[in-house]
Amino acid sequence: MFVPHALLVFILVPLLSASAAYNVTYDTRSLIIDGHRKLLISAAIHYPRSVPAMWPGLVQLAKEGGVDAIETYVFWNGHELSPDIYYFGGRYDLVKFCKIVQQAGMYLILRIGPFVAAEWNFGGVPVWLHYVPGTVFRTDNEPFKYHMKKFTTLIVNMMKKERLFASQGGPIILAQVENEYGFYESAYGEGGKRYAQWAANMAVSQNTGVPWIMCQQFDPPPTVIDTCNSFYCDHFKPISPNKPKFWTENWPGWFKTFGASDPHRPPEDVAFSVARFFQKGGSLQNYYMYHGGTNFGRTSGGPFITTSYDYDAPIDEYGLARCPKWGHLKDLHRSIKLCERALLNGQPTFLSLGPSQEADVYEESSGACVAFISNMDDINGKTVVFRNTSLYLPAWSVSILPDCKNVVFNTAKVGAQTSTVEMIPTELLASTASANKGLKGVQWQVFKERAGIWDTADFTKNGLVDHINTTKDTTDYLWYTTSLLVHGTEEFLTSGKSPMLIVESKGHAMHVFINQKLQVSASGNGTVPSFKFTTPISLKAGKNEIALLSMTVGLQNAGAFYEWVGAGPTSVRIVGMRNGTMDLSTNTWRYKIGLQGEHLRIYDRDDLNSANWVSTSSAPPKQQPLTWYKALVDPPPGKEPVGLDMIHMGKGLAWLNGNEIGRYWPIKASINEKCVQKCDYRGKFMPNKCNTGCGEPTQRWYHVPRSWFKPSGNTLVIFEEKGGDPTQIRFSKRKVSSVCAHISQDHPLSEDMIESLQKGETGYPYKKKASVSLNLKCPVSTQISDVKFASFGDPVGNCGAYAVGECHDPNSVSMVQKACLNRNECQVELSGENFDIELCPNLVKKLAVEAVCS
Repeated sequence: MFVPHALLVFILVPLLSASAAYNVTYDTRSLIIDGHRKLLISAAIHYPRSVPAMWPGLVQLAKEGGVDAIETYVFWNGHELSPDIYYFGGRYDLVKFCKIVQQAGMYLILRIGPFVAAEWNFGGVPVWLHYVPGTVFRTDNEPFKYHMKKFTTLIVNMMKKERLFASQGGPIILAQVENEYGFYESAYGEGGKRYAQWAANMAVSQNTGVPWIMCQQFDPPPTVIDTCNSFYCDHFKPISPNKPKFWTENWPGWFKTFGASDPHRPPEDVAFSVARFFQKGGSLQNYYMYHGGTNFGRTSGGPFITTSYDYDAPIDEYGLARCPKWGHLKDLHRSIKLCERALLNGQPTFLSLGPSQEADVYEESSGACVAFISNMDDINGKTVVFRNTSLYLPAWSVSILPDCKNVVFNTAKVGAQTSTVEMIPTELLASTASANKGLKGVQWQVFKERAGIWDTADFTKNGLVDHINTTKDTTDYLWYTTSLLVHGTEEFLTSGKSPMLIVESKGHAMHVFINQKLQVSASGNGTVPSFKFTTPISLKAGKNEIALLSMTVGLQNAGAFYEWVGAGPTSVRIVGMRNGTMDLSTNTWRYKIGLQGEHLRIYDRDDLNSANWVSTSSAPPKQQPLTWYKALVDPPPGKEPVGLDMIHMGKGLAWLNGNEIGRYWPIKASINEKCVQKCDYRGKFMPNKCNTGCGEPTQRWYHVPRSWFKPSGNTLVIFEEKGGDPTQIRFSKRKVSSVCAHISQDHPLSEDMIESLQKGETGYPYKKKASVSLNLKCPVSTQISDVKFASFGDPVGNCGAYAVGECHDPNSVSMVQKACLNRNECQVELSGENFDIELCPNLVKKLAVEAVCS
């Protein structure tokens, strides 16, 4: 049956008055909307990776960043929970999300897929579909095509009903079918080719009135537009010369996996890739991701993708602008938009200016002219001559000249502010309900799981079964339990030496219990999910119970025939016994799916006096495996975003008021990984180029949306697998503590130049009305309370570690204080009215400032 999204949506979000339908077509240069070519900058924000209370702010922050469109996948397995049983509430209220985009006056790109990859569990396809007899994913397979078409049609009809396609006056200007199929099509042979053609025809037959795209499709049917996904797409060309050049995924960062370091992509390189794309004739570019968000609950894929999906995106996981990346790209977008008309309508001319330097010039018959001049040398800056003018190009950079004369932006020169963001710890606050009962501090209750079969076994079988085929992903957990009879210690090969357990597993992680005691934990990783380990074990004379808790950490989300990738142990042996190796793999094993606490659903019950829970008279047990913890807490004060600090816990799951925070696992990245103190933006980026966090936990904090908190009496539930200290659990508030900016007198972007170009003024070069300015802005409801550093001259260092150089105006601090103190934002001109510009003649001077926000 179909369950419509809640009536509450219509109460909170009134239906917009019907807008006039508009026509969306395309030619070789761009999308054409109502007869006008459009240059579009898009931002990926996935609705279930945040919460409805965050959506308006995220969309607005993207719009403020110079973005025209929001892009999202549609997450099939979040909507069709079982065949014909649908859910469109909460984080999955797709219609509400689309209408928020519409209310913001922005376009929407809807990537229906419905296979999405996206580091999302099972690539977005429902796990139940794998168990429909005869189904093979993503090929010419009738069961798969039937369900794919049914869901695609459902989504299209839902959008039509709400009049959300552009052809109905809505925001949706593009739709996508399939996703990066070109990488895997050949593995499916002729069936893959037939499937790609079928998918395109099925999509186009939906009659949405907007074009359809297929990203990374190397043999696209003529009815769709093929697009590029990569770190760089300047050299991409669509297969057909009649199609425009679109970039559906520009990766401004990268995802994280548990146990690995933290990847970062510098803003200079992101800006370089975008400028190069538009320089080479691109007309639509989408950041994947612009806001990554959170893989709440068990939605992360991989396997081993972290609960955080921050992605080093321009808007961070918690919804704050990541500066300077957000601001630098905003400046870039504004500069590119000045060039829109000539880029889309002018005649392009290519000019070689050196071995790695080139210009692309677009001129209209009206005389309008824009130029993008790039230096692809990844080591040295170069001076080039363009139209009888010398221009200096830093290494690996692009300069934008909206009039073919004046540089308004260079990708390597960052003038946008940098924000210092901190996680401020706060003690867990005991609920006022507990305080009213005379209880002091947070009161923990516990529920202890039994290792192994905690009730009647679900089934018994000789041999080891596949984990995923058994659980069907209804839980991360599967117990494998067998017994071993030891007649006496004389059975051990060497007196006093423990026998060794050897386990091989397809993945993903495991805890081994012998006679109810945890012996060892092991796991694969994001590169190799399978693992093998050897560990000494303690056996006793008599019957020994061996219980393996096998765990998944997100299911495979991409690859040819990925749905057949399994998990769980494949071999269990004991060596060091007198009668040789004991192979337990073919033993009789008893199986239990999931945890007892999961079956009891103790994580979403508010009653602290439930019979399942035991109150702790003093401190809760520490370093105890297989333990559920529960407490009533109040929210941390303030309005800042909140993270749950789990640095002192082991591995498990967390909930607040029944909402799934997700998997936590503060496993550390290897100290031997390659990490950098400072990233060199020059040269092509790869995910391991600019990593940080070697030897540190991959993820310490776990996002808890503010909207999940009640004013008091919030139920925090933790399931700890291997042992931790719950008394050290903290909430932390994510706060911008200071802002910095560093700008030089010769910085290309000046407000008067931009304003003049936007007004279409002529008479270049400009007679400047003002000097270059440094801009600072604190978060909403905060002000600049202190100026920690200010120097006009040749300051050195970076944000948080600025220092005065050899040239310094002693009035710098007082001047900045006068302009900025007790203000939310301020602007300081690098002018003679404010600073001694005659200081240090022949030196291009800079202004560096660090200010405190409170």
